[in-house]
Amino acid sequence: MGDPLGRELTSLFVVVLVAALTPVVVGLLSRLRIPQVVVLILGGVVIGPEVLDLAHPDAIELLSNVGLGFLFLLAGYELDLAIFSQRPGKLAVVGWLITAALAIGVVGALAALGAVHAFVPVAIGLTTTALGTLLPILRDNNMLSGPFRPYVLAAGAVGEFLPVVATAIFLGSHGRFVGLISLVAMGVLGLLLSQVPRLSRGGRISRILSEGEGATSQTTLRWTVALLLLLLVVANDFGLDVVLGAFVAGVVLRRWAPPDVATLDRKLDAVGYGFFIPIFFISSGMGLDVRSIVEAPARLLVLFLLLLFVRGLPTLLVYRTTLSRPLRFELAFIVSTALPLLVALSAIGLQTGHMLPENAAALVGAGVLSVLVYPAIAVAIDRRLARAPDALDETRP
Repeated sequence: MGDPLGRELTSLFVVVLVAALTPVVVGLLSRLRIPQVVVLILGGVVIGPEVLDLAHPDAIELLSNVGLGFLFLLAGYELDLAIFSQRPGKLAVVGWLITAALAIGVVGALAALGAVHAFVPVAIGLTTTALGTLLPILRDNNMLSGPFRPYVLAAGAVGEFLPVVATAIFLGSHGRFVGLISLVAMGVLGLLLSQVPRLSRGGRISRILSEGEGATSQTTLRWTVALLLLLLVVANDFGLDVVLGAFVAGVVLRRWAPPDVATLDRKLDAVGYGFFIPIFFISSGMGLDVRSIVEAPARLLVLFLLLLFVRGLPTLLVYRTTLSRPLRFELAFIVSTALPLLVALSAIGLQTGHMLPENAAALVGAGVLSVLVYPAIAVAIDRRLARAPDALDETRP
């Protein structure tokens, strides 16, 4: 019994050490402007079974899943549902629908040629946007301010949420019909949970919770974690991806948020980005089949370019009357960045036998490369623009 515990503790220590060293590495290589996410994943590759074999992903699987949950909880928390009744949200939905049609056509052609055997996971993967992964990058570079913010958040949220919905329906463990019913049930549960604060407003329970926000009881944070784990459990029991439960938890949490939202934001960042989320990214790197990528790099490069073609091209077209050309290119590179859902889709494809290990590794590797390259290009464009006053041109018809 001691050996398994020692193995898990050793793996966790090595993973946490990599997480602690990552900001130092990024600081030393500041001229290269490498996102922390990329260093975390590469660190996972180095300490994983493929290289040094210092840690094993199965030893930290639970913490990794909670980290994935926190990543999408924060993405859902950033989302203001009112956006979807406004122009940014409507354009984002139109752009994603065009992306989905384009993905079906491209992946269908590759499947006909025998280049792709997992049609559904790859097609869905090409429509995703890693908003949760992008948030720390965008925040660090002050790219979530001004009139451009709603377009980024709406496009990122749609590129994250709708692929999750598609995954629940088409790749659910209980079939498409049951997946659709489970999806509706999850939405109803989220709606009911969002009404809970109204029931206790002004009462004794409400006062107890508000008084304990900053004390040792940390009431708001504890209820946030409980909400996240509840919806992760429900999503898992429904045969849905845990990503959906986490995203719904974030949306519900936005309705639960106390008056002092800034304090809650700092706590969530501290718990999520300080511990759980780095573990998820390092674990993802530990599970990569690096050898297959080295042996067949062309497969990875094709998927990497397809992410930009399928996701970025519709962005350039849909926003042509709303955003200036430089901002359209910036947004195109932002929405073409994908990773967490690619990891989840690859895992599903491997579990069902629809995806070969080398194809799963190429898909995740393409996501890693997209996180390394596409946000860097977007940041470069943003710095060159320096948020010019006429960057947003909403006067055109």
